Amino acid sequence: MSTKIYPRSFMDSNNDGTGDLPGISSKLDHLKDLNVSAIWISPIYSSPMADFGYDISNFTNVDPIFGTLEDFTNLTTKAKSLGLKVLLDFVPNHSSDQHPWFVSSINKIKPFDDYYIWLDGKLVNGSYQPPNNWLSVFGGSAWEWNPIRQQYYLHQFAKAQPDLNYTNPLVRSEMEKVLTFWLDHGADGFRMDAVNYLLEDPLFQDEPLSSKSSQVPEDDYESLDHVYSKDMEGTFDVLKAWRKIIDSHKKAKEPKLVLTEAYADLESMKRFYEAGSDIPMNFAFIEKLNGNSTTMQFKRAIDAWLGMVPKGQVANWVIGNHDNPRVADRFGPARADFLTMLTAVLPGVGIAYYGDEIGMVGREMTWEETVDPAGCNAGQDRFGLKSRDPERTPFQWSGEKNAGFSGANETWLPVNENFEEVNLEKQKVEVEGESHYKVFKKMVELKRNSVVVTGSVEVILVTEDILGVVRRVDVGNPVVLLANFKNETKVVDARTWMNIPENLSVFEASVGAGIPSGVIMDTTEVYLPAEATVILH
Repeated sequence: MSTKIYPRSFMDSNNDGTGDLPGISSKLDHLKDLNVSAIWISPIYSSPMADFGYDISNFTNVDPIFGTLEDFTNLTTKAKSLGLKVLLDFVPNHSSDQHPWFVSSINKIKPFDDYYIWLDGKLVNGSYQPPNNWLSVFGGSAWEWNPIRQQYYLHQFAKAQPDLNYTNPLVRSEMEKVLTFWLDHGADGFRMDAVNYLLEDPLFQDEPLSSKSSQVPEDDYESLDHVYSKDMEGTFDVLKAWRKIIDSHKKAKEPKLVLTEAYADLESMKRFYEAGSDIPMNFAFIEKLNGNSTTMQFKRAIDAWLGMVPKGQVANWVIGNHDNPRVADRFGPARADFLTMLTAVLPGVGIAYYGDEIGMVGREMTWEETVDPAGCNAGQDRFGLKSRDPERTPFQWSGEKNAGFSGANETWLPVNENFEEVNLEKQKVEVEGESHYKVFKKMVELKRNSVVVTGSVEVILVTEDILGVVRRVDVGNPVVLLANFKNETKVVDARTWMNIPENLSVFEASVGAGIPSGVIMDTTEVYLPAEATVILH
């Protein structure tokens, strides 16, 4: 199991209201206590913070908000002493519009004139319009006019994030140097952000309307089918070159990890594996499934992913991230443990998001509190549909001021008002009783169990309302998960449906289930409370 950390919100060491690298270092013992194997950190690079670090003005330095290069080295040194790997977010698709490369490109200074994607506009009724109809992920045109260069530049995200030109070998070389720099400074690998946006159709053709075009505004990203602005064939060649650089690094004796972020189809995911990604991130539990999904939809999604993973490669399951509502918001508070427990039983790597271990929920923001560009660009009427602020609130360490995250009078995002009830300190005290923290720790422990590591896997529709997973080995009891998808108690003969022993011990149950660990359960008559998940062994 690994944990994703959003550094602005993890721990503030200097009381300026924003989390930082020394803050993360000070809390590594918590992650060691959870027994996770790796952490990966959202961008910490020099940035004007138009998109909170994903707009990078210097790819080889740390922004003062987060600390210094020395702070990063201290972090990796301490992490290694605790047996934790540290992965960095690598953001290759774009830079900040304040990066020296872009400033030079505006002025056509060689060799930077071709570092970005510039096109002339179309003359329509005597005025220039964008080169095509492409839209930004954050809404509106993906093209921005530059009056100095007298051309449009492409930005598939915020206008402060111009897209780099990966048809230019010099750009590829620059980004290879970035990878080497951070490997030199102790990074154990990278999560590569938005890799399927690196290349575009060379003809820059207009994109067709999507099936959602009639349901959203015409400048909403979802109104188009993005067949020309992402998922291009050459992407895999770029990744192969990066993999070669990483594997040939002088510190490559210790295995380096590559995670790739691409919301793409299964065939593309298979090709990411083949191109060198150790973990093409599986967003099925985020993108395709939610609290309204059926047991059949879960089974199909899990079976499809496991069927796609090439022989010798490792599956993975992303529980949450900084771009999507938290688990408890997607599935409901009663099912806050469900994905952690399901991921623990399934083969492969689990990827959690900071706060999952205590069942954090998103905080609803007002328009005035909204800072995420995706929300701000959507406008006052639609910001709640697009803003990612709710899932980015500070970690709730304790019931003290600002949940123990910071001593500042004001934090960069408001702390969730429920912090006195939901916090790590309280759940640690309650570890002998029910707590999400206790469940999470036991799931990390289970992930290392030999039955889960080596056993066969079956995903079973126990009934229309109950999802089952069985991990079996030749000798000994299986590991069995049962999840009730309904808001009412269900009784089921799991033994018959799942071909399991008549009596199994409860390894763990979700918070609120009221099923104590260690009790022997008659599997011919399992009572599953509303929305409960239980693991037997």
